[in-house]
Amino acid sequence: MFAIAAETMSSGRPMPTTQDAMMGFLDMNLTLFLILISFAFAMVGLIIVVKKLHKQPFKDIVTARPKTDWGRIMFAFVLWTIFSVGSLLLAYYAEPGKYIYQFNWDKFLILALIAVPLIPVQTSVEELVFRGYLMQGFGLLAKNKWFPLIMTSLIFGGMHLANPEVGKMGYVVTFYYVGTGLALGIMTLMDEGTELALGFHAANNLTAALMVTADWTAFRTPSVFKDVSEPTASWDIFVPLLVIYPIILFIFSRKYKWHSWNEKLTGKLESPANNTIPNNTEI
Repeated sequence: MFAIAAETMSSGRPMPTTQDAMMGFLDMNLTLFLILISFAFAMVGLIIVVKKLHKQPFKDIVTARPKTDWGRIMFAFVLWTIFSVGSLLLAYYAEPGKYIYQFNWDKFLILALIAVPLIPVQTSVEELVFRGYLMQGFGLLAKNKWFPLIMTSLIFGGMHLANPEVGKMGYVVTFYYVGTGLALGIMTLMDEGTELALGFHAANNLTAALMVTADWTAFRTPSVFKDVSEPTASWDIFVPLLVIYPIILFIFSRKYKWHSWNEKLTGKLESPANNTIPNNTEI
């Protein structure tokens, strides 16, 4: 048996034996690239499953509209980017001791070349799997709309249990992930498409990768700022769930004239004629 813990590289660095050690073993940009490139293959797999296995146009798990509404994606992206960057800058100037300004042009340029094209792929895979494919599948199974909303939110939260943030702050952080999944699910059901969720999620992860990092986050990057504070689980994690997300949903509801909330979030579904993924108009 190989005694991995005792092995060292030629450079004298010990071999990593934990996920946390692996994240810090390679160059940060290289690690990010290796993480994100797997989602490009996942996207190809998802396309094959939808088009070949279910014999459905791929658009059917994206939107109920005749074609994808890129304006909705960009509106959600810009709105959440402005809020995220603004919140970070306010926090930086309010508590400067919590952050280090670490901008390095060479490393940041490489980071941007990796993150800008690949993070939207990563977030799109997650959204199309959870708010597109699984939500429609659970709707077909349960014949209602509330069950897919709850189940995809719980699974989305569970998927993040391995994140280092959970290990650092405890399982209470799971409420944040489940609540985020719930907000994204509400966007999808009320808007009858994943476009708003796609834009929101891409903005969230892209600004996180480019603007602020920490030694205890899932994305460790040569970002503009580094959070050096000691994270603790507190009621602060409920502020987005109880205040910020409702405001975002209100803005979307006003702009896109959402109506029939009860029917769209809890109504019944009719079984489709064939056993394929139901169109988003049904959920």
